[in-house]
Amino acid sequence: MDKQSLKISDFDYNLPTELIAQTPLEPRDASRLLVVQRTSGTMEHRHFRDIGDYLRPGDLLVANQSRVIPARLLGKRAETGGAVEVLLLAERPDLGQDCWEALVRPGRRLREGAMILFNDERDAPRLQGEVMERTEAGGRVLRFSTYGNSEPTNAADPYSLLNVRQLIDELGRMPLPPYIHEKLNDPERYQTVYARIRGSAAAPTAGLHFTPQLLEQLRQQGVRVGFVTLHVGLDTFRPVECEDVSEHKMHSEEIDLDAPTAELIRETRAAGGRVVAVGTTTMRVLESVAGFHNGQIEPFHGHTSLFITPGFHFQAVDALITNFHLPRSTLLLLVSAFMGKGLMEKAYQEAIEQRYRFFSFGDAMLLL
Repeated sequence: MDKQSLKISDFDYNLPTELIAQTPLEPRDASRLLVVQRTSGTMEHRHFRDIGDYLRPGDLLVANQSRVIPARLLGKRAETGGAVEVLLLAERPDLGQDCWEALVRPGRRLREGAMILFNDERDAPRLQGEVMERTEAGGRVLRFSTYGNSEPTNAADPYSLLNVRQLIDELGRMPLPPYIHEKLNDPERYQTVYARIRGSAAAPTAGLHFTPQLLEQLRQQGVRVGFVTLHVGLDTFRPVECEDVSEHKMHSEEIDLDAPTAELIRETRAAGGRVVAVGTTTMRVLESVAGFHNGQIEPFHGHTSLFITPGFHFQAVDALITNFHLPRSTLLLLVSAFMGKGLMEKAYQEAIEQRYRFFSFGDAMLLL
């Protein structure tokens, strides 16, 4: 299928609102699992804890170890006191220390030079952000500093000794997607159990289903596990708004594939095992690196703006674990590319009929 001829309206579907999962299931691996064989089109209904039944000794799971930061900051304009909501997307050390790319609301009034103050629970300002510039995608670059950082620190005040990153952790909130309306009682439930490198504005949600016990069970079974890093950024929050898919501009995201994981992938492929991507972010890391190195997997640290759509030639990934994605999203296009659009539509229809739970806290698919 030619990207030029793709229309985003062809990747729409109707989802009953009550199927949008509002809270995570306990335990994590109790979620349902729709197992789809891509060649035959057969489907089975299982639970995530059964995933070992479909993995073989010598297979390799590759997962995204990015950790979500409390990226949602509620502040006030220094000049007017008007409320401002900031969603941090990516740190930008290339633009200076403590600079972040962010979405801001209301955006229209926040021009270059505007100052935003972020207060603690006593309503005292602790952190300030200056609007440096607009981004192409309509966001802002903010430069943060501790409030009144010219004043001497007060050892009796726990906030006064914190740097910008620590203040963001203290004052920020977990950036749950806008379709989740329930309060999350335990913020760790929006982290994978292996999340360790901080930087994401949203969780790589396919990995939320794993428990330490399930990972250990798979290792005992002879399945190996490797990790990559992609800090989930702007495109998670942006639907494809142009009808012609080829006009959609993917935002660049930082990715990292280290030497031990590259070696694991090469060993797995040489021995005839399968590379199983945990989530669309992992898929984009692996296929980006393969694309940069003529199909080979080498260590890589840099950026990718790879946009996977139907017709894409996969070179690195043999199977995919993924959640159910929003209509008209880049992630739905990726899944359609991997399993075929017709089979994607059948699988999603089956999931809706069987009352699967959708989106970030929802159920999963295993595409073999």
